[in-house]
Amino acid sequence: MRKILHIISRLFGAERAYSLSVGMLRLADRIPLVKWLLHSIYAVEDKSLEREVFGLHFRNPIGIAAGYDRNGEIYGPLSALGFGFVEIGTVTPRPQQGNPKPRIFELPTDKAIINRIGLASKGLEAVIKSVRKGHEGIILGCNIGKNTVTPPEEAAMDYLRVFRNLYQYLDYFAVNVSYNTTHKQYVPRTREDIMKILEPLFDFRRGQNQYRPILLKISPDLTNEEIDLMTDIMVDTPLDGIIATNATTHPEGLKTSKEELRKRGGGAVSGAPLTERAIEVVRRVHERCNGTYPIIGVGGLMTGDDVKRMMEAGATLVQVYTGFVYNGVGFAGDLCKSLLATETPEPTEPTETADNQQ
Repeated sequence: MRKILHIISRLFGAERAYSLSVGMLRLADRIPLVKWLLHSIYAVEDKSLEREVFGLHFRNPIGIAAGYDRNGEIYGPLSALGFGFVEIGTVTPRPQQGNPKPRIFELPTDKAIINRIGLASKGLEAVIKSVRKGHEGIILGCNIGKNTVTPPEEAAMDYLRVFRNLYQYLDYFAVNVSYNTTHKQYVPRTREDIMKILEPLFDFRRGQNQYRPILLKISPDLTNEEIDLMTDIMVDTPLDGIIATNATTHPEGLKTSKEELRKRGGGAVSGAPLTERAIEVVRRVHERCNGTYPIIGVGGLMTGDDVKRMMEAGATLVQVYTGFVYNGVGFAGDLCKSLLATETPEPTEPTETADNQQ
């Protein structure tokens, strides 16, 4: 399938290839036998891969990052391909188209993707229809954000609306405060701005019978001081963990020619150029919190060695996106086999603080 999508990408563009891949997985979701075959061929099951993290049982530590299943339409077949968990989104309250096309470009020389799609979402109501059917046996997270047109002073209401209405359907939530290519002027980076978003979510959760972990998703483009601030917010509040990182708008060491990059235009870069920075950010968060909180490491994980290094830096779980695009449908299983081959020790679940149960 990867070869077919590569040809389509070359002829019609990367977004057309992405849309086709999603369409194929949506079709597979309607045919139970196909999902069973996918699981039989690609999934790797082994007790040593299982993880208990923030009260949830993961069959393996390899997840698919937000952005691939934007609207919760293909988490079933993605799970069948061997992913231990799926994060949908980013989900916004109202539908929005994102930036004008073309907006996704592959950089094969760098094993990277330029993405300026923005937060394209079918909106809350469409996602509810997708996920209300249930997801037994699948850990399903949700990345939440605000609509582009929502002014910063009203952002917290957007986050709360998505969180409140999807709370009963999902296993955990990722609060996306990382850089996005749709609304560059809104990047909450101060404690005050972050807490305005988080506090209503904590208040709502306290009134529920079921506990849903809340994680903060941060950008690789933060300064070290800002990363420390985000980590301190996690330690000081009922946050359950951090997801680090997202794509970068400041990639370094690209091999693609400047002329080619100019043709592609601006956008955030994911893939191999992000590997070192993502690992660096995870290591800094892990050291800052003394290893007492879960971290989901994401960014530039293209090989089994990348995943091992990310876990050595302190990640409890990992997520992939561009690596999946470049390596194909067997990527999750390949990463699981790589972990088994080195007998990676199972990390213990970080100690929960009293605040963490508020």
